Amino acid sequence: AERPEERRAPGPGGASGAEAAAAVRRGGCLCGAVRYEARGEPLMVGLCHCEDCRKATGGLALHYADWPRAAVTVSGRLRSFAGRSFCPECGSRVMHDGGETVEVLLGTLDDPPTDLAPRREIWTVRREPWLPPVPGAEQWERDPA
Repeated sequence: AERPEERRAPGPGGASGAEAAAAVRRGGCLCGAVRYEARGEPLMVGLCHCEDCRKATGGLALHYADWPRAAVTVSGRLRSFAGRSFCPECGSRVMHDGGETVEVLLGTLDDPPTDLAPRREIWTVRREPWLPPVPGAEQWERDPA
């Protein structure tokens, strides 16, 4: 039988212990000029419905995950506008530089669908009225306090 101190709780994406630490997710822009790797499990996974994210993505919301800066490596050249980084060749938005964290746009992952379900929804005041809340996710009308 397993002793309690040896049990490992599942990580945010469902992986446990060594699996979570070993997880490497890869992605990049549409043309392939920018590539990245994100190692381990993200600190947060969310959906943002704010006007800026909607305009920047052209979608209903931004599905994102935050990793510590040290866990993300990037190859290729990125350009930025208002902190949002994109490929200067094809224009694909890839990530947001948050200083100590890197916010990766999960639509840029190589192998959708992803196991990274949102744990937080922000700017729900701008969520489309016909779009239901994500079950089990924290709900914030605006930015989290």
